[in-house]
Amino acid sequence: MSLYIGREASKLWKRICAEATTEINLLAENWKYVLGGLICQYIHGLAARGVHYFHRPGPTLQDAGFYLLPELGQERAYISETVFTFVFISFVLWTFHPFIFKSKKIYTVLIWCRVLAFLVACQFLRVITFYSTQLPGPNYHCREGSKLATLPRPNHFLEVFIIFPRGMLYGCGDLIFSSHMIFSLVFVRTYQKYGTRRFIKQCGWLIVVIQSLLIIASRKHYSVDVVVAWYTVNLVVFFLDKKLPELPDRSGPAAMLLPLTKDGRTKEENHKLLNGNSVDPADWRLRTQVNGTFLEDGKAAHVETGMNGV
Repeated sequence: MSLYIGREASKLWKRICAEATTEINLLAENWKYVLGGLICQYIHGLAARGVHYFHRPGPTLQDAGFYLLPELGQERAYISETVFTFVFISFVLWTFHPFIFKSKKIYTVLIWCRVLAFLVACQFLRVITFYSTQLPGPNYHCREGSKLATLPRPNHFLEVFIIFPRGMLYGCGDLIFSSHMIFSLVFVRTYQKYGTRRFIKQCGWLIVVIQSLLIIASRKHYSVDVVVAWYTVNLVVFFLDKKLPELPDRSGPAAMLLPLTKDGRTKEENHKLLNGNSVDPADWRLRTQVNGTFLEDGKAAHVETGMNGV
């Protein structure tokens, strides 16, 4: 038993090292996109904190969702955050599954480049929207009489560039449209395209619907914030996905047999080009040899070998 565990642990470690080498090479080529996406996340956080200075508490606006959904109350406000945390952590863990599992379809670096592009585009629209019109926040700490409803004037201009974890949970004014819905919808749509488990895809969409209702029931957003997020994020991802280059599929045998170089050609293609031979990628076929028989496009061609010096 111990011998089996040791052998499997050795295989797992080799798999992790091989995957890490591949991902590091991809990160070296795409680090600008990853860094740019992370910087935009910081800018989005600064924008959300900045609008809090302009927030003015007032009467809660009339909302159809507030009439239809019972109010959870402050003591149950953690439920929606728990659901969002589950979605967030689950997606992050899935993006790193190529390091552990043999069957893999994505590259971690490339999938996060794509996800960050979706997030940045949606957050750019979100910042424009909630700075255009500041609505009185429906959340409990954003209502009249709360000390957290408006941020005090900063003592130093550097305070504006500091994001506190408490401010991420108790922000006000950044309403249209919901940031939680941006992340959840981008994650679910990404798994819908690149995931392999149909049951998980169905559960993902169901969880996002439940999260939408919980956000409204927790009075963290108006119904319009959630509704706008549903069609805005889906449209942004739909159109942007068509503009971005498609990710290479690792599930097929060609992905393992024909590694790509920097310009997208296989190593075999570059070798033939260097020798002056033309290569048409459409003519590549997977060939196997069994007892002197070559299989090509399902047809067998028998190769006879002679021993008479011919």
